[in-house]
Amino acid sequence: MENKNNFEHLIDELRTQAGDVWRILRIMSELVQGFDKLHNIGPAITFFGSHVVDERDKYYKLAEETAYILGLNGFTIITGGGPGIMEAANKGAMRAGAKSIGLNIKLPSQEKPNPYQNISIIFKYFFVRKLMLLRYAICYVIFPGGFGTFDELFEAANLISTGKIPPFPIILVGSEHWKPFIEYLETNIVAKGFIKKDDLGFFYIADTPEEVYKLIRNCLSERLEFLEKANIMHDVKEAIIKWLEKQTP
Repeated sequence: MENKNNFEHLIDELRTQAGDVWRILRIMSELVQGFDKLHNIGPAITFFGSHVVDERDKYYKLAEETAYILGLNGFTIITGGGPGIMEAANKGAMRAGAKSIGLNIKLPSQEKPNPYQNISIIFKYFFVRKLMLLRYAICYVIFPGGFGTFDELFEAANLISTGKIPPFPIILVGSEHWKPFIEYLETNIVAKGFIKKDDLGFFYIADTPEEVYKLIRNCLSERLEFLEKANIMHDVKEAIIKWLEKQTP
């Protein structure tokens, strides 16, 4: 009886190990696919926000117009590829004739990828998708949303505060929504010493597409010297510098 139990345990272990090996290969394939398709997309901005809003929502309209203006000014737009704010941003990018990238995720309850993408990648693993959403962007534009939006917001903030990625701006769109959030961080998190006040320095609040564009332009210009010296991907660095050189004073 003991030998039988040992044999069954060995079989279970082998099955687990075999499953892990295939999982590693699947993860590798998703990483390779993402790196291959995104490495030369130029200066890109990633939009985050709720997937439940529709065309009647003011933030949907604002996201579309913001992506449109950024697209006209030479930026690639990246989203999670789904409905809501993601769809709005992809739609605005396509209206502007810009690259419109959707990094989609396989979920049983999620709707199909939105139709406004000229580059589309489908991921199984959230963490690989999130890596691609953050790695190739030089700014993060964040609209109101749920758990996923907060997950991505805090991931970007944590990577910046720990020096894992450059201090690119995190722009929170909608002052009525985000000011209480910043106030909460100041009065409850900073005040108790859980984070430094400087960690809030890369958060910016905007209410219009023009404000978003101006913030991005000013932040990148101020960081030009840092970017030239920073240990970041050469193609991303060069894309930022070339974009800044094209801008009129």
